[in-house]
Amino acid sequence: MIATLISASARHRGGVLIAALIAAAIGLYHLVTLPIDAIPDVTGVQVQVNTAVPGLAGEEIETRVTVPIERLMGGQPGLTGFRSLTRSGLSQVTLLYEDGTDVMRARQVVTERLATAMATLPPGSAPQLAPITTGLGEILYYTLEWDHPPHAEPHHAGLQPASTQDEHLMALAETQEYVVIPMLRQVAGVAEVNSIGGLERQYVIEPDLAKLAAAGVTPAELATAVAAYADNAGGGAISQSGRRLVVRTDAKVMQPEAIGALPVKFAGGVRPLTVADLATVRVGHMLRAGAATVNGQQTVMGTIMMLTGQNSREVARRVDEHLSEVQAALPKGMVIKVRYDRADIVERTVATVRSNLSEGALLVAFVLILALGQWRAALIVAAVIPVAFLLASIGMVRLDISGNLMSLGALDFGLVVDGAIVAVENALRRLGAEQARLGHPLTDTGRRAVISEAMGQVARPVSFGVAIITLVYVPVLALGGVEGKLFRPMAITVMLALSAALLVSVTLVPALASYWLKAGASAEPTRLVAALEGAYRPVLTATLARPLLALVPALLAVGAAGLLFTRLGTQFTPRLDEGSITTMIYKPVDMSLERSLELEIALEKSLLKQFPQITAVFSRIGTSAVATDPMPPNENDLYVSYKPLSEWPADGPQSKVALQDAIEAEARRQFADQSFLRGQPIEMRFNEMLEGTRADLSVKIFGDDNDRLEQLGGQVLNVMKRLPGTAQAEYEVDGRTPSLVVRVDHDALVRLGLGADEVNRAISTALAGQEVGAILEGIRRHGIVVRLPDSSRADLDTIRTLPLRVGQAGLLPLGRVARLEEVLAVEPVRRDNGQKRAALLVNLSGSDIEGYVARAKVEMAKAVALPEGYRIEYGGQFKQLQEAKARLAVLVPACLLLILVLVYGALGSVSQALIVFAGIPLAVTGGVFALAVRAMPFSITAAIGFIALSGIAMLNGLVMVDHINHLRGEGMARDDAVREGAMDRLRPVVSTALVASIGFLPMAIATGAGAEVQRPLATVVIGGILSSTLLTLLLLPALYRRFVKG
Repeated sequence: MIATLISASARHRGGVLIAALIAAAIGLYHLVTLPIDAIPDVTGVQVQVNTAVPGLAGEEIETRVTVPIERLMGGQPGLTGFRSLTRSGLSQVTLLYEDGTDVMRARQVVTERLATAMATLPPGSAPQLAPITTGLGEILYYTLEWDHPPHAEPHHAGLQPASTQDEHLMALAETQEYVVIPMLRQVAGVAEVNSIGGLERQYVIEPDLAKLAAAGVTPAELATAVAAYADNAGGGAISQSGRRLVVRTDAKVMQPEAIGALPVKFAGGVRPLTVADLATVRVGHMLRAGAATVNGQQTVMGTIMMLTGQNSREVARRVDEHLSEVQAALPKGMVIKVRYDRADIVERTVATVRSNLSEGALLVAFVLILALGQWRAALIVAAVIPVAFLLASIGMVRLDISGNLMSLGALDFGLVVDGAIVAVENALRRLGAEQARLGHPLTDTGRRAVISEAMGQVARPVSFGVAIITLVYVPVLALGGVEGKLFRPMAITVMLALSAALLVSVTLVPALASYWLKAGASAEPTRLVAALEGAYRPVLTATLARPLLALVPALLAVGAAGLLFTRLGTQFTPRLDEGSITTMIYKPVDMSLERSLELEIALEKSLLKQFPQITAVFSRIGTSAVATDPMPPNENDLYVSYKPLSEWPADGPQSKVALQDAIEAEARRQFADQSFLRGQPIEMRFNEMLEGTRADLSVKIFGDDNDRLEQLGGQVLNVMKRLPGTAQAEYEVDGRTPSLVVRVDHDALVRLGLGADEVNRAISTALAGQEVGAILEGIRRHGIVVRLPDSSRADLDTIRTLPLRVGQAGLLPLGRVARLEEVLAVEPVRRDNGQKRAALLVNLSGSDIEGYVARAKVEMAKAVALPEGYRIEYGGQFKQLQEAKARLAVLVPACLLLILVLVYGALGSVSQALIVFAGIPLAVTGGVFALAVRAMPFSITAAIGFIALSGIAMLNGLVMVDHINHLRGEGMARDDAVREGAMDRLRPVVSTALVASIGFLPMAIATGAGAEVQRPLATVVIGGILSSTLLTLLLLPALYRRFVKG
C-alpha cells in the first residue's frame, strides 16, 4: 500500500507539489496564529472561598467559619481534597478537583452550598469565590505612582485634614479603584485586577471618651445617632392630576462638612449635642491589611489575574497595549509602570526554542550534505523539515496546544528526517548500481522507476520504524497530574511532527526525487563514509567471527549504567531560571504592618544604593484586596529585577546566587531577626499551587494539638537544618501571634444587669470601627466610620475606660466588668483535608530531592518520636516526583511491550524482534552515561527522553534487519547477507544517528532562558543514540548470525 502511494506520488509529482504548497500555506497561517507561552498551564481545577469576618480572632473563625464550610463542601462530584487557612479576620478554603472537572459547574455547586451556610455563619461574614483564574494566573504586576505629586490637597471645612503623604496614597488608591481597575477589567482575558497598597479614604469620627462620658453617651450610641442620617428612603409613586410622581426622602448626609453638625443627643438645652461636640471628624483611612513599595517608596500595586484557559503572553500584550489609554486617564503627575510581565520570560524562552530549532535545522542540513554526498539529495531530505513542522502547527492549533518550552522542547528535526534519509539513501544507492549494471545513463522514465522501486523497498521498515517512534509517546499521554500537563503537549507535538514527516516522506520526497535526483548520480561514497567503511569492515568481520567481542562489553556497559543510575539522584523537573529574584521574607510574628513597612522601605533604598546591577525593587507586604495569597503583616515578597550579567560591575556579586546572598546579608545587617526563602515568580506560585506552600519541599506534621505540633516542628527543624543538602529550612509560621483578649467577668455582668453584647458592641465600635454610612462624591464612595484615634486604640488604659450602657441612663467603664489579657495564639491555622497541620519549608542546595528525603526519613526516625495520631508527610515537588515515578513504573513497561509487539508485526519473527529490541538497553546505557558525564540528576524530563530514545533505538535496527531479510529473500546466504546488509546500511545508520544527535545538539548546550528544562532530555537522547548506533552496527549483526537460522 505504501509502495503504491510512493509510486503514485512519483507519477503525479506536479499535483503532489501543489498539494504540499497548499498544505504548507495553511500550516503557515496556523503557525502565525499559534498561541505562545513559557510553559503549559499545569494548574489543577480549584475553587477558592474567601470569607472576611471582621473583628473575630483566628481560633474562633476556624470553628465558626472554616470547619463548617469544609464540611458543607464534601461529597461534590470530582472533589479530590481541600486545604484551608484561617487567621484573624479571614477564612480561606481551597477546593481541589480532578482534572477535566468543569470549573464553572464546580463554582455553581460551591455557590449553592454557601447559600445554605449563610444562616450559620457569624453576622457580617461575607463568603466570596476567588476570581476564575489559575494558580499561575498572576501574569503582570504594575505600580501606580506619583511622578509629580500635586501641591494643593483637597480640604473640607470643619474636618481635620490627613497628612500630605496619606493624601497622596489615598489619591493613588482611589484612582486605582475607580479608574485603573475598571479600564483593565475590560481587556479580553483578564479575570480580575487585584490591588494592594495605598489608603482607602474614609471620614472618621473619633470620639472623645471624656466628652462622651460627660454627655452620657457610648461610642455605639454615637454610631447609632450618625447612622440615623446615613440613608434615604423611597415612598413609591403617586398620581396627582394625571401625573405620576416618584416619592423619595432627602435625609442622607451628602457632604463631609455636614457630619459634624449631626445631632447626637438632646440634653434639654436650646441646641442639641452634635457630633462635633463629642468627637473629632477627620479625613482618615480604612485600617489596612497590606502595603506595597517600589524602590523605597510606598505605592499602589496591581496584579493582572488571567482568566482560566487564556494565553498569558497574549493577555499580557493586550494589557500592555491598553496601558497607554490608562495613562491618559490618570490625574496629572500620576504614572502607571509595569514591574513584572510574564510576556518577558515567554519571549525569552521562545527565543531559546526558536534558536535551538533553527540551529538544529541548519546543522541537520549540513550533516545531510556530508553524509549523502550530494546537495540535491540533502535538499530533498531537508525539505521534510519545514513542511512537517507546518503540518504539525495545524494540529497544535486545532488541539489547543500552545507553542512553549515543553511542547516544542523535544522536537528534533534530525529525528523528523530519519525516514526520508533511509528512503533517499536507498534510492541513491540503487540509481548508482543500476547505472553501473547498464553501463550508460538512465533514461528519465527508468530513473523515476528505479527511484519508486528503491523507496518502495524500504517503505515498510521505515514506516514501521517511524510509527514505533511515534507510538512510544502514547504512554506519555496517560500521565496524570502536573507531569501529564507538562509533558502531554510535548508528546502530542512530537507525534504530530513525526506523523507529518512520515506522510511527507512517502509523498513529497518521491515527487521531489523524481525531479531532482538525476540519472548519473554517483553511488560512490563520500570521503567521510569511505573512511567509516574502511574502519567498520574489519571490526564487523571480527565481531561476526567472535560475537563475545561485542556482547561482553555491551553487558558490562549495561551493568555499569544500572549501578550508575542509582547514584544520579532524582528531581521532579530542572529549575527554570526566570531571570528575576523573588525572596520571601519572614519577620517576627508580632511585628506590625507599620514596622514591617518601615524596614522594607529602608532595605529597598539600601539595595538600590549598594548594588548598581539592580534596576528595580518592589515588595508586597501583607494581604491584597482579593485574598488569593493572604500573608500576615510580618511577611512580604521581595521582587528584584537586575541588568544582564554582562553589564554587572566587576566589583560585587557576579552571579544570581551571589546577589541573593548579598541581598539577604544586607537585610540581616539592618534587622537580624528575619529569615528568607528564595524563589522566582512562576516557581513560587507553582510550589504554592502544588501543596499550598512556597518551597521546593514541604515537611508537614499532622495532628490535633497545637502545642504538640509546635514541639514536633522544632524537633523536625533541627533535623532538617543539620541534614546535608539543606540550603534553607524555616517554619511556615515561626511562633505564635500575640492577641489581646477581653476577659469578661460574667458574675459582674449578672449583678449589673448587663449583657455580653454590650461589651462586644463597645469593643467592636471603638477599636475595629463601625461603618455608619457613606458619602458619594461622584462615583466614588467614602465610608463614614466611628472609631477611636489610633493612639487611643493602642492604649490599654483607654480601652479599660470604654463606657458601657447600664439601664436607661447609667454608664460604667469596661474595666469594671472585664480585664485585658495578652495571650499567644496560633495564627494562621492551616488544615489539609480537614486535619490540622504545621509545616516546614525547605529549599535544597542540590538537585537530588529523592535522596535528600530518604536521608531525612532515616534521621527523623532516630530523632523524632511521633505520638499516636500524628504523622509526617513530605510534599511539594517530592510528592509530585513520587506520583510521577509511580505512573512511569506502569507506563514504561507498557511502552516497551508496545514496541516489542510493533517490531514483531514488522518482522514477523520473535527472534528477530528480540534482536532489534535488544537495542533499547544499550540505548538507555548511553543516556545514563551522558547524564552522569554532565552531572545531571534523573528527572521527569530525562524520563521522557528515555521513552523517546526507546523508539529511536528501534528504527536503525529494524531497517538493518529488514534489509538483511531482503537480501536473503533474493537468494543470498545468511552469513553473506548479514555482512553485505550491515555494510549497505552503514551510511543510512550513521546518517540517521548523526542528524538525530546533531538536531538535539543546540538544545543540549543551550544557555538561554528555559534551556535548563530541555538539556536533560537532549542529553539523554544524544548519549542513547550514540550507544544504540554502536549496537546496531556491531552487536545486531552478530546476534542475527548467532540466533537466526540460516
